[in-house]
Amino acid sequence: MVYEVIGTPSPDRAARVRQLAELGFTWADLEEEAYWMDQLLVMERASYHELFRAAELLWNIFDKAARRVKGRRDLYEQLSIPEVLWDGLDRLEMAAPGVISRYARFDFAVDQAGRIKLLELNADTPTGYVEASIATPWMCAQYDIASPNAGMKELIRSAWAAEAPDYAACTGYGQHVEDSGTIDALVSHSGREITCIDCLDLWIDEGVVKVGEHQRIERMFALYPKEWMGIDDGGEAFSYAIEERFIELFNPLHAIILQSKGLQALIWELHEKRDPIFTEEEHAAIDTYMLATYVTPALSGNYVSKSMFGREGGSVQLFDANGELEVMDEAGFDTSIFFKRVYQQRTELPKLGFADGEMHVLTGLFVLNGLPCGLLGRAGGMITGNSSRFVAIGVKST
Repeated sequence: MVYEVIGTPSPDRAARVRQLAELGFTWADLEEEAYWMDQLLVMERASYHELFRAAELLWNIFDKAARRVKGRRDLYEQLSIPEVLWDGLDRLEMAAPGVISRYARFDFAVDQAGRIKLLELNADTPTGYVEASIATPWMCAQYDIASPNAGMKELIRSAWAAEAPDYAACTGYGQHVEDSGTIDALVSHSGREITCIDCLDLWIDEGVVKVGEHQRIERMFALYPKEWMGIDDGGEAFSYAIEERFIELFNPLHAIILQSKGLQALIWELHEKRDPIFTEEEHAAIDTYMLATYVTPALSGNYVSKSMFGREGGSVQLFDANGELEVMDEAGFDTSIFFKRVYQQRTELPKLGFADGEMHVLTGLFVLNGLPCGLLGRAGGMITGNSSRFVAIGVKST
């Protein structure tokens, strides 16, 4: 058994929610819904070590594949990257190996038998940082359980020391509770003097990005999905500002290559061909930890279809052994109206018993400044979407 659920929810939930809010996690209860679960998941140490090593290998694999894509417009198209970004991807220098993105999260299915399968990588704008870096160590400390998340703050400090943003932005800053809280926590943990702003307050004057009348922005961290530059009003002007280096954006532009689920299909194709881009150890890791993924519906049954740039479960469809649609996400926004789909071998999330009933559990693992570091648990239905809840994950000492 990889996971054990421990603890009993406190009868005074309101008091604990207030404690979490004081720490910076202000959405433990969200719109009168209990988002945070007052129980702890504890993972076997051996399974955690395997997960950590899998993430190290996969991070290098994704990095190598992204470098294969750079400069290949046929692959940009295959990965459904908006054309407005192609010139920037070609012209800008890609970051050093391992740090194309310094703020990312893998999502895994880790079952009770110890099988680990990667579902996807969010290398652009992952959510859950506050839950992982603040709430999880707090929960683990109460049960005297080790938390590998304790080092997340220092890794953000190192990452932002290297990137040196002067501004941090999200859409609806000050209004959108989760994104605003995430920006505030990242800025606090960075130890830097950074101004937080709303993406909607930005404007562009001949390539120069500004906020207010005279404030010029040259280095900015933004929780803004880069693929939306191909759709949003002003997206083309913003991409031009990045391409011409009027502004440096973090995560950098090339993070969109890692973000596209189409990259998983490219990795699988290279693996099937035994391409020497990967070492034998990396080919073995792909075979063990990744799922067969294609850009066309090549699987006859037991597969998942999802947008290359889907988020929070939006666009996900699960097909049964006969190739019939079994369940689909109906709450999230279906981005496949804008972006191509991938077709991935299906694997099931483990189903665990909590005080509120049985739920499927997704295991997230952050990669900050190039290093795997922090666990994030999400519990809900067969598809992890907006209605899923946060559950802290700790690691057994032995």
